[in-house]
Amino acid sequence: MNCFRACCIVLWLLIGVSQAHAEWISRVTEGIMGTRVTVEVWATHAQQGNVAIDAVLTEMRRIDAAMSTYKPSSEVSQVNAQAGRQPVKISAELFNLINQSLEFSRLTQGAFDITYASVGFKYDFINHTGPDQATVNALLPAINYRHLKLDAKQQTIAFSYPAVRIDLGGIAKGYAVDRALLILKQQGITQAFISAGGDSYVLGDRQGQLWMVGIRDPDDASKVIAKLPLSNVAFSTSGDYERYFDEGGTRIHHIINPSSGRPASNVRSATIIADSATRTDGLSKTAFVLGAEAALKLYSQLSGVEAILVTPQGKVLYSQGLATRIQSVRQ
Repeated sequence: MNCFRACCIVLWLLIGVSQAHAEWISRVTEGIMGTRVTVEVWATHAQQGNVAIDAVLTEMRRIDAAMSTYKPSSEVSQVNAQAGRQPVKISAELFNLINQSLEFSRLTQGAFDITYASVGFKYDFINHTGPDQATVNALLPAINYRHLKLDAKQQTIAFSYPAVRIDLGGIAKGYAVDRALLILKQQGITQAFISAGGDSYVLGDRQGQLWMVGIRDPDDASKVIAKLPLSNVAFSTSGDYERYFDEGGTRIHHIINPSSGRPASNVRSATIIADSATRTDGLSKTAFVLGAEAALKLYSQLSGVEAILVTPQGKVLYSQGLATRIQSVRQ
């Protein structure tokens, strides 16, 4: 499934070009971090735009190579293979991102937990299979972020429970978008759109007007439930329609509840808007575990965080700060 299309829709504005040689340069690339990456930049000339986009894609591929659990040679895969037996020396980058993940775990009281992979790796969304309850029960004790022991002085990680596995799929794409943003700014780009699946950032404006972002209807990829004008902000949308299969009338999707080892289904869709994509990526998964009411209460306590949630009954809920900005299009 086209993950970007599934999560959100950027409604492009057709506006006249004011600079004779400046132009929009865009690239869509499949298969980085298991998703579609889209980069669009406003550049003074095509060479500047293409050089900037090349640098972004190179960086995203580097992050994918380091953090993918599907690549046995990745740093995260090496951690999963060794940290249950002994402390593993890791890069400063991975150490810091795991540390950020633990901060999200503490903030959400465990609703966000990268050790979900201790059970989550048993779900196969290509072949539409998942673990039976006996397997879930056997592996469930390994899901607990407190099992992760970081040593800042030695820059190591160890697992206090042998069966622990980690997966940064709930935060790494957002981190990659933030890295891409930094690279574009270093390249002199001041207007851009970056997306890695459901995690995006809009930089500047689109020739004098704000970027108009549409949030898709969970039941129909061709429809949007709300439109929102944005600039210089990150947004992430997670939905139960991204990676899933149906089993006995139940939707089995990729967002796992750490307390049960089963898909979390307290909302259908969650869109988070904040200053960084690392932050929005991590927070977008928590509503599925916490439920809409508890999630909105949490977001209201965080500076600069807004949210759009769709409940299992189809009701669209907004954080208080969006009340005057959102354009609801659901009838």
